[in-house]
Amino acid sequence: MLLVADVGNTETTLGLFAGDRLLAQWRVMTEIPRTRDEFALLLAGLLQRVEVAPSRVTGVAIGSVVPGVTTPLRDGAVALTGAPSRLIGAGSALPIVLEADEPHAVGADRVINTLAASRLYGRDCIVVDLGTATTFDCITAAGVFVGGVIAPGVRTSAETLFRRTAKLSATELEAPPRVIGRRTDEAIRSGVMFGNAAMIDGIVDRICDAWPTGAVPYVIATGGLAEVLAPLCRRIELVVPELTLVGLRLAWEYLEGA
Repeated sequence: MLLVADVGNTETTLGLFAGDRLLAQWRVMTEIPRTRDEFALLLAGLLQRVEVAPSRVTGVAIGSVVPGVTTPLRDGAVALTGAPSRLIGAGSALPIVLEADEPHAVGADRVINTLAASRLYGRDCIVVDLGTATTFDCITAAGVFVGGVIAPGVRTSAETLFRRTAKLSATELEAPPRVIGRRTDEAIRSGVMFGNAAMIDGIVDRICDAWPTGAVPYVIATGGLAEVLAPLCRRIELVVPELTLVGLRLAWEYLEGA
């Protein structure tokens, strides 16, 4: 079994694969400091919940954008399972080409998402990842990462609004029943949710206008808020919440077989 971890700025998503089947996935807060031993205890508890002995884990694949978490998580996972581990990122020898001015600065999650899109769908793709930031990553059918766009995430922009506006209180991140809010909380939700949906559609339109191959890219959404935002967007064609976890599995399999 393969244990994978996508370490984001706000949340860390963990998954357990048996072959190509995702048996379980969990989300934990990245911002909580943990030692190696604490990570080992956390992972042991998660595996116990699905009745999997740590000794059955044969590999650990980690993609991280938070260096301070990477080492204790990796050390804790290896101490618990005794399995070999790999850190997946821009420096990994993967079957994609990073056509960026600073390829080694491309975030691990962006590399992993575009690897998954190119391997799974075999066509030009835009991956919209709705996390702490909203990222738009562009890869061709030939596996060439041509760059992307990074915008403030839905929660990030909403929290900034609440902090800077004394009379506005935090509200749930869900679409209101109508665009024109009749109460303050409806107006806030309309601005946050429909505003972000319009931003996503608008940026996708601009990316498509500048697409280098002349093809029409396939638009895939992933990340914690993908299922909430996608129904409000006109340009998102497919939602794959577990895309990054699948990308970690594909990267592991490719590197182990290389």
